[in-house]
Order: sequence, then C-alpha cells, then structure tokens
Amino acid sequence: MLTNLIKIKHMRKLVTVLLLNLGIISGLANKVQGESAATAPKELTEIISGIENAANDRDIDELLEYYSENFTNTDGLTTETLANALIEIWDSYPQLQYKTEIESWSQEGNELVAETKTTIEGIQDTEERQASLSSTIKSRQYFQDQKLVRQEILLEQTRLDSGDNPPQVQINAPTVVKAGEKYNFDLIVNEPLGERVLLGGVQEEKTAANLYLNPKALELEPLSAGGIYKVATAPLLPQSNWISAILVRGDGITMITHRINIEAEPTEAQNKMK
Repeated sequence: MLTNLIKIKHMRKLVTVLLLNLGIISGLANKVQGESAATAPKELTEIISGIENAANDRDIDELLEYYSENFTNTDGLTTETLANALIEIWDSYPQLQYKTEIESWSQEGNELVAETKTTIEGIQDTEERQASLSSTIKSRQYFQDQKLVRQEILLEQTRLDSGDNPPQVQINAPTVVKAGEKYNFDLIVNEPLGERVLLGGVQEEKTAANLYLNPKALELEPLSAGGIYKVATAPLLPQSNWISAILVRGDGITMITHRINIEAEPTEAQNKMK
C-alpha cells in the first residue's frame, strides 16, 4: 500500500499565530452570559482594536504590550514561544489579515471578560504553488489593568488550501463532547473523484505546547471513499484535542485543523439541579 508522511508543522504554526494574537487558548468553561457588543466599554474596544492593529501591522513589540506579565495559558505556551512562531509565519504569509469582533462582554470583579470572534485570511505565493489560509476562532479573553491575563478557546477551525484545484470539502464534527462519548469526524469531498487518486490522513492528539512547534506527522493512504470518516471516543478526562486531516490530489491539497473540547460528565448532584 502506498503511504507517505506529511508534516503538519506548518499548519500548527498557523494555528499558533491565531493563539497569540486573538485569544486562542484551550479552556473548557461554560459560556458566560454577557452584555451585547454594542455596550462594550471603550477600554475594552480599544484593547481589542489595538491587538488587531498590531497583528495587521506585524508589530510584535506593540502586540506584546497588551499581554500581562502574569499571562496564563493552559496549553503551557509562553508569549516568547508564541512570538517566535508568529514572526516566522509572518515571513511566510506577509499579507495575513486579522479581524476581530466582540460578541459579548461582562464585568467579573476587577476583570473585563470578552467573547470574541476572529477571522484570519492570507495567501502565500511560492515558486511551486499558491496556498491560502482561512481560520475562524471564538474565544473568551480576560483583561485586567488593560492587559490580557488569560484566555480560553470556545471554537477553532483552520483551513489551508494549495494547488490549482484543492478538494472542496464539507466538515462534520462537534466542537464539544462529553468525556467518554463517541463522536464522528467527517471530511467529505463535495465533487466526483472520477479517475483521480485521492490520498488522505487524519490524526487526533491532545493540545500541548510542544506540538505547536514540533507536531507529529500525518500518514497518507489511498482513500477508497470520497473523504475521511473517523469515529472516535473522547478521553475519560476533560481536555482539548486537535483533529488534523489532509486530502491530497494531483491538482491540490486541503488541510484542516479542528479543535474539540472534552467536558466532564455532570455529577449526580448537578443532574438533580437541572
């Protein structure tokens, strides 16, 4: 059987860009009921705009000014690690564009909490082929004294297409599952294959700091069906997992990274309170 190994290091670094800039750090908190974006205080909107502008200007020093010295990341990343990856990816994608919208906000003690939606798009031109990036992230960010002190991820999906005609796909996957629950991850090609050979690979792994810069490899195999169909069982303990998948044809490549949050099963006492 024909097999190959594809490094997903580049994709993981793309996701790292999102993590550093606009609130992508794993967390399993329940949704906060907040105020509408229209009533967000000026202090909050100015911080979010400042982070966005610094990212679009490729100004790493200005960007890090918005981060607290006590900034926490449950994936074990540091701002230094993230900054290094960010600089590297800006070299590869010099035209990345970031756009962030505040969806809701709240005041929790001395912290301002914002739930945001960020979209990132960019194109990379090389002698071999053109690659386009698109990503959507929803996150919860905690600010204190006009500094970002911690972040939690709510949703993350990144797509990288390259080649003249990358496979057009439909993604069916949950964003949250219960511990121990079975779930499906489907990456379906929305066009007839004809006589073309389709290769693919999929990998699930727990989010971890070392995987941002040193991710594992994906093994490619011929696909008999028009896509990737995976049935998985969530771990028994709460955590965040990445599912990375790739589809390869002679005329193009499509890569997807999708995050799934695993939540603890409610206790008997919690069930009685419902």
